[in-house]
Amino acid sequence: MRILRKVITILLASVFGLALLTYLFMQQKSFGKLPSGKRLERIKQSPHYRDGGFQNLTKTVMMAEGVSYFQIMREMFSEGIDRTPAAPLHTVKTDLKALPADRASLVWFGHSSYLLTLGGKRILIDPVFSKRSSPVQFAGVKAYDMTTPYAVDDFPDIDMVIITHDHYDHLDYGSIQKLKTKAGVFVTALGVGSHLEHWGIAADRIHEFDWWDGAEILPGFKLTATPARHFSGRGLTRNQTLWTSFVLQAAGYTLYLGGDSGYDAAAFQKIGEVFGSFDLALLECGQYNEKWPDIHMQPEQTVQASKDLNAKVLMPVHWGKFTLALHPWREPIRRAGKRAQELGVKITTPRIGEVVNLDNDLPVENWFDKEQ
Repeated sequence: MRILRKVITILLASVFGLALLTYLFMQQKSFGKLPSGKRLERIKQSPHYRDGGFQNLTKTVMMAEGVSYFQIMREMFSEGIDRTPAAPLHTVKTDLKALPADRASLVWFGHSSYLLTLGGKRILIDPVFSKRSSPVQFAGVKAYDMTTPYAVDDFPDIDMVIITHDHYDHLDYGSIQKLKTKAGVFVTALGVGSHLEHWGIAADRIHEFDWWDGAEILPGFKLTATPARHFSGRGLTRNQTLWTSFVLQAAGYTLYLGGDSGYDAAAFQKIGEVFGSFDLALLECGQYNEKWPDIHMQPEQTVQASKDLNAKVLMPVHWGKFTLALHPWREPIRRAGKRAQELGVKITTPRIGEVVNLDNDLPVENWFDKEQ
């Protein structure tokens, strides 16, 4: 009888704990808000919105044939080999507020977050500075330990924030909350503005783009949204907002800001043809697996995409901060570097926090090989 009471107590505690966790999750404003009203009406007019959701240009599956979510989750929770750094990454602490506004530069913060300084303007892309890529900060994928981590408070005033899509590793509620009073305008994909407005950003500060939409958001700064092969969603409902890459033309530079995308030769080649060439292409290189081959590129495909785009220089991103796949943490950049050498592609590999002066020789050190 005593054992039975103990078992019942444990079961009740487990049920209560699960209910409490579920309640805490559901109360999170960080989930955002699905598009409605005029925003939804605009979405429904998009040629890329069909059958109740946005569609990729080519047939795209979330998982390879014969793969189950249970199999993926089981492997994700396994220990794996070298999937996270064994010690804090040695990063560079740059005084971001002292960066010369008249010098074209880039500072990468790991994964897909980076700061561009062009033509006297500060542009922040996919800012994620919370400790976890998750709707809550008590659970979820934790960022790698770094010797000099960055936070929103380290930044000067930002003229423009660009958000490629609404996944948690690209659109971070905590960072957006801190940027509300520090940033000017927010540029994003069609529908993502619903999250931003729900979080307190005025509608007149939000600019949403469909693929091939273009506009001069700031004087002399032309942005064009270009296709990507991915998906969207912050909860159980997918593809109610668009995912995109962006082309930025400003201060004599043409830059490709890739966001997330599986490989699509036709799309990359068309973008390359339309814009001629790119001074720098920032392309995803990480969080891939053969079990989800359509929504993220293998490193070799990343290099090929830079060739399709006619990019003068490739900078692989989407690695170096979070473990969202099964591969070793530095495998993406090693494989990309090897393939770039084989194909004669110029590649740059700055340290996290290092200032990259776009007019000078770009960093090529294999710093990741010196980490544990």
